[in-house]
Formats: sequence, C-alpha cells, structure tokens
Amino acid sequence: MIARRTLVAAALIAALAALTGCSPLAAPSAGPGVPEGDGPLVAFYGDSYTLGTGASDPSLRWSTQIAESRGWREVNPSVNGLGFVNNRGTYGEGDLPDQIIAVQPDIVFVTMGLNDNFSYARAADEIEAQIAIDLRRLREGLPDARIIVVEPFWYTAEQPESLGIIAGWVEREAERIGADHIAGASDWIAGRPGEMAADGLHPNDEGYALMTRLMDEALVELGL
Repeated sequence: MIARRTLVAAALIAALAALTGCSPLAAPSAGPGVPEGDGPLVAFYGDSYTLGTGASDPSLRWSTQIAESRGWREVNPSVNGLGFVNNRGTYGEGDLPDQIIAVQPDIVFVTMGLNDNFSYARAADEIEAQIAIDLRRLREGLPDARIIVVEPFWYTAEQPESLGIIAGWVEREAERIGADHIAGASDWIAGRPGEMAADGLHPNDEGYALMTRLMDEALVELGL
C-alpha cells in the first residue's frame, strides 16, 4: 500500500506541470460575455476538463454539448490547472466565482477539485476552507440559481487518498448551500487510455463524448 501511494504521489507531481502548463497563476479578466438568445443562461466554474482542453474543437467539450442539447446559453470561463486553491492567483473581485455571479446565470455548474490534489500536501486546510467560501459566495450572489456541484473529475485508474477527501468536502458544502450534487464523476474516464488525448492527461473527443453521455444521464436524474 505504501508503494502504491508513493507511485500515485509521484504521478501527481509529474502531472502538475503538464496540467498547469507554463502559464502564470490564474488572474482576473474582463469577464465572460453573455451569448444572445432566450434560453436559460448556464455558467461553468471549472478547470481544463470543463474548458475542453484535449478536444479537437471547443464545440466538442461536454459543457457545450450539454448546453446545446438543452437549448441553454453557455458561459464558460474555466481555466487550465485551476483549483479552489491550486494555480489560483485571485480571490474575491475578478475571480471566476465573481465573474459568474456578475452574469447572473440561471444554472451554475461547479466542476472543481481535480487540481487541488496537487496542492493537498501543503494546503489541505486552505482547500477545505476555500470550497466552503466559493460555494457560499455563489449561493449568496445567486440566490435563485440552480447550482449543480459535480464530484471532481480524475484521469488515472489509481486515485490518491486526497481525491476522496476533497470530493467529500465538495459534497458536504454542496449540501450546505442546497445545491444538487453529482457523485461518481471521478471514475467517468479514469484509467481509460482510449478516451485520453496524446498528453495522457486530458480527454480526447471520445473522452468528452463519454463525459457528455454520463453527465446527460446524471442531469436527467435531476430533472434537467
């Protein structure tokens, strides 16, 4: 068991640079634009797995496929390598929760937590606290929105202990703000090389298609 945990920890360290790339910490931006139309506005607070990194075209990412199939207008300011704490340079004004609140969506997806595994050893307490802060901010800023909190995604067959802990914190805080919670997402494409891009870290088009199908099934169960 110790050897297995050591291998997983080593894999996390090796993957950190690839997932975050060489970009600086996430910084505030001008905020996402709001697409025209009459359908419900849906916003996504996520990392590379929601941004669509690894897909041959952004239109093939699961968020866009889900939104288009339901007639939703998509706002997706997700950031590569972003976690509740990991690769995050801004808290409060200008950060992603702030940008999402500003557009006043009808539905919000929170698909965060994968990248925080890379910061867990040094920042576990901070991660736990920030999950609560972010979800509370979204609820307070969007009292009438439907918030859907998804268990953190993952990509390898072996999972670090931290993933289950972070997933537990996410589920707990989702319940506290009265959000829907989708369990099991950490297993959706984990350990499936045929659904991963050439970097071995992000879904390919087939991976995003699988994520779309499983997300669609989970949303149908929620009545969406």
